[in-house]
Amino acid sequence: MDGELSRFVGDLFGRITGPMMFRLILQPTMATLMAIRDGVRDARQGRPPYFWALTHDAEHRREWLQKGWKSIAKIFILAFVLDVVYQWIQLRWFYPGEALVVAVLLAIVPYLLVRGPVNMLARSWRRPAQAPRP
Repeated sequence: MDGELSRFVGDLFGRITGPMMFRLILQPTMATLMAIRDGVRDARQGRPPYFWALTHDAEHRREWLQKGWKSIAKIFILAFVLDVVYQWIQLRWFYPGEALVVAVLLAIVPYLLVRGPVNMLARSWRRPAQAPRP
């Protein structure tokens, strides 16, 4: 088990300097852009911040997950496929668990971290300025 874990961690850090390292910038950027678009849309429609709704609104959780997956699915699949290509080029082997972790880190994590705060920021911009109290 220790050998597998050290290989896993070493392989993950190897992606930073290996071939195709530009995707480590491009894919989180694409996920962030999707999150910004969706966060602004959520604010316009009066929806709560995404991650908050996922964790606290059990009644609509499935709907939230479906909408989020619809937005991020292509980027996630692209991240997975590119990691498979990277593994084949660099490692000459395919580790599905590593590809899954990398795809989650490059696509889903940035999306979850950005969509809610963008929603809150967009809401604060849309509120009419209140007159100062005398």
